[in-house]
Amino acid sequence: MWEAIGKVPQQGVNDLIKAAFDSGINFFDTANVYSYGQSETLLGNSIKTLGLDRNDLVIATKVRGRMSAGINNVGLSRYHIFQSVDASLQRLQLDHIDVLYVHGVDPKTPVEEIMRTLNDIVNTGKVRYIALCNWPAWMVMKAIGISEKHGWHKFVGLQYYFSLAGRDIEREVLPLAADQNLAVMPWSPLAGGFLSGKYTRNNEKAGDSRRDTFDFPPINKEKSYDIIDVISEIGKQHDVSAAQIALAWVRLQKGITSTIIGAKTVEQLQDNIKSVDIQISADELQKINEVSTLPKEYPGWMVERQSADREIK
Repeated sequence: MWEAIGKVPQQGVNDLIKAAFDSGINFFDTANVYSYGQSETLLGNSIKTLGLDRNDLVIATKVRGRMSAGINNVGLSRYHIFQSVDASLQRLQLDHIDVLYVHGVDPKTPVEEIMRTLNDIVNTGKVRYIALCNWPAWMVMKAIGISEKHGWHKFVGLQYYFSLAGRDIEREVLPLAADQNLAVMPWSPLAGGFLSGKYTRNNEKAGDSRRDTFDFPPINKEKSYDIIDVISEIGKQHDVSAAQIALAWVRLQKGITSTIIGAKTVEQLQDNIKSVDIQISADELQKINEVSTLPKEYPGWMVERQSADREIK
């Protein structure tokens, strides 16, 4: 599926990186598997062409996804992690990666082997910090426990899907992050563009969006249309787009460190960036929360019920 991600040419990428950097953004997130290395190559070329000071940047990339048909060119084995980091550095034209994410679960590689390898790759100096994406909370905690047991480098951050249309990480992942002091950087805060304002019940296709033919991340569309109605109305009151309201809501949630936005044009990027200046009132937040809230699930509702007489003030 990653072949479909991104069609912006090098000059367009240069314009986006420059606009982002000039706006104060210095954290750039990519992955080896995005267009099979082309995203890293484009980012590396932009950094070099624009003459950006490496010391002013935080560069994150990922490892796990299949990069070729080769038997060892996928997963989180020791071989693939080391090989992948070297290949990413070559494409990025850098001597180190600031944050290396494991990009998902690899059921064929034991967690202890993964953590040993990540510890070793940090010790080489090629990677500064390690983080992860898309693991279940129990596995994250297992990895943290293994690292603590052996005195290895531990995960410092989490990258998970989080948006008004997908608040699932509120159940287990966000409480874990708060307990373990982990940074949380949501991907797809606009639900793959569905919350951008382009989509309504009367306009199910935007005509120029990857979301038209690439239903990812999966969402409850009927509920999402209700969310869009609310954030569009609030956006009108602030004279901003629905996308800006959706991004501002994510930014304002407890435990969120930053949001990972994607844009095809400088205009889209600048619209998204403006979301940091929006102040949503308590009443507006309540309306947004009510239309997007998660249904209660067990054991969450039981924990809430039984904890009522032990509330921490």
